[in-house]
Amino acid sequence: QVQLVESGGAVVQTGGSLTLSCVVSGFSIEHYGVAWFRQAPGKEREGVSLSRRGGSTSYNDFVKGRFTMSRYNAKSTVYLQMNALKPEDTAVYSCAVGEARYGFWGPYDFWGQGTQVTVSS
Repeated sequence: QVQLVESGGAVVQTGGSLTLSCVVSGFSIEHYGVAWFRQAPGKEREGVSLSRRGGSTSYNDFVKGRFTMSRYNAKSTVYLQMNALKPEDTAVYSCAVGEARYGFWGPYDFWGQGTQVTVSS
């Protein structure tokens, strides 16, 4: 059974930092893309960062220079280091695994339940 479990979400003040983790079990991420998404209340889900199977990483414009994604295939784990957090970063952050041929548009086969990040002003 494939499971994706995110952790690390918390309440932080504007300008603070958090590191999110996504641990994948029952599946090797080595040959797949892994992405972070977020969804704020009343808004559509949006892609945050994508780590492709080839090793390259891309970011949505709204997090460039602030967030860093890393992956450790041997541990089937990815991280999202978030710095200089803003209130508009408040959302549920989820990770997803799949071929990701179309970037944030997928396809993604497996999703985690998400972890809440709240940035207070």
